Amino acid sequence: MKLYQSFATVGGMTMLSRVLGFVRDMMIALVLGTGPVADAFFVAFRFPNLFRRLFAEGAFNAAFVPLFARRLEGQGAEAARKFAQEALSALTAVLLVLTAFAEIAMPGLMYVIAPGFAATPEKFDLAVQLTRIAFPYLLCVSLVALFSGVLNALGKFALAAFAPVLLNVVFIFVLGALAIAGTRGTADAGVALAWAVFVGGFAQLGALLIGIRRVGMGLKLQRPRMTEGVRRLVQLGIPGVIAGGITQINILIGTIIASLQDSAVSWLYYADRIYQLPLGVIGIAVGVVLLPDLSRKLRAGNHKEAVESKNRSLEFSMFFTLPAAVALLAVPEPIIRVLFERGAFTAADTPATAWALAAFAAGLPAFVAIKVFSPAFFAREDTRTPMIYAAISVAVNVAGSLAMFFVIGHVGIAIATSLAGWVNTGLLAGTLLKRGDFAFDAQFRRRIGPLCLASLVMGVAVWLLAWLLTPYFAPAQGIAIQVGALGLLVAAGLVIYLALAHLTGGADVRAFLKRILGR
Repeated sequence: MKLYQSFATVGGMTMLSRVLGFVRDMMIALVLGTGPVADAFFVAFRFPNLFRRLFAEGAFNAAFVPLFARRLEGQGAEAARKFAQEALSALTAVLLVLTAFAEIAMPGLMYVIAPGFAATPEKFDLAVQLTRIAFPYLLCVSLVALFSGVLNALGKFALAAFAPVLLNVVFIFVLGALAIAGTRGTADAGVALAWAVFVGGFAQLGALLIGIRRVGMGLKLQRPRMTEGVRRLVQLGIPGVIAGGITQINILIGTIIASLQDSAVSWLYYADRIYQLPLGVIGIAVGVVLLPDLSRKLRAGNHKEAVESKNRSLEFSMFFTLPAAVALLAVPEPIIRVLFERGAFTAADTPATAWALAAFAAGLPAFVAIKVFSPAFFAREDTRTPMIYAAISVAVNVAGSLAMFFVIGHVGIAIATSLAGWVNTGLLAGTLLKRGDFAFDAQFRRRIGPLCLASLVMGVAVWLLAWLLTPYFAPAQGIAIQVGALGLLVAAGLVIYLALAHLTGGADVRAFLKRILGR
């Protein structure tokens, strides 16, 4: 099944990026830890990184891909290229103005994105400086998103999915230099990492410029004009970005509230990095591939095939996401201890981060399901409905975060984020079912129960095994033994889950792998 092969392509490249991202974050924990410099850098990185996730990971494509695909299918490649060129020129003009405004107004913006920093002037000033350095990344990643949308609509997924690897390569190089120089926890280290964000953005942009020319879709900047195509892109794009990026908006809200508690921003960042692995590998792969697939099928009037694609996408995503969520709920502390507890990241930081990770994990299936259900709206050029549901989700998140933060601290923010994800998922799925645009088919209904059972049994097994392996997770054992113990835990959980899923009928694992490999 070509859909599964495309999932595998995007997921594989995203996995490479996330593995390098883990190396990056382990090195950040070593060099910065969770102190004031780390808090300032994470806020500086969070702001442009929010836009990276909003644009590069599918939300921008919610508006652009259906419009580009319509012209490609109905009017030919030249009409599609012309529309992409108009969009590029308009987007570049807007981003240049936005970047200039943000650079000038950054002190005022910092009171919005990290109000708690105002109590510590040194941290506040450093956060302003670092965010100013990193902010041009927004320009690069937004243009990368447009080029990626063109490649994805043409069925070329690999290069667009590979681009984030370049940012992590730049980060790892800079972090290695900082570790050798012995500048741990200093403001200079934070400045160097902000420049890494800046350089990494232009590296990604350069790679996509080369890729888009190779497929014969070279785009040139022209005088920006409000053409019919650009007007329609704006109409769909604003609600599409809000709806498609709601998880990231909720996380940004959490960061704002967390700035009121020392080190909370850092704890949430490290926890976010862990659960973003399955969300990124599975959720983004499904969202990026499913949208152009649905757009083509709906344009051709193949509604039955479109429903089939949604069911198989949901089945694919839950096959991987359910066990990941259960495992992160069952053994968050060993994962955090092995990956981060060294250098400036202390033993006291591990349980605080682990509790946040468990709370985020509870919402992981919902976050991934949003990536499956949202394209069903976007492919029909309906971005308004998901935006309304996104607004409801934000309201739930804000209310929940404020209610729980002053009782259980940063963990309450993570719980509220997960709750908001489930609310959004329920609204999206319920509307699709009511409209008749989706129905759970017999195969999905037959397999979801066994998959849940296999995941729960696997969770109990890894919890017991983690208890037995507890001494080997201690930093005193050395990184080799720690990683070996964690690897054993992951491998055991994977074998148990796959065996149970196959035996209970949750999945035909052999057939599943054959489809992914294209055999």
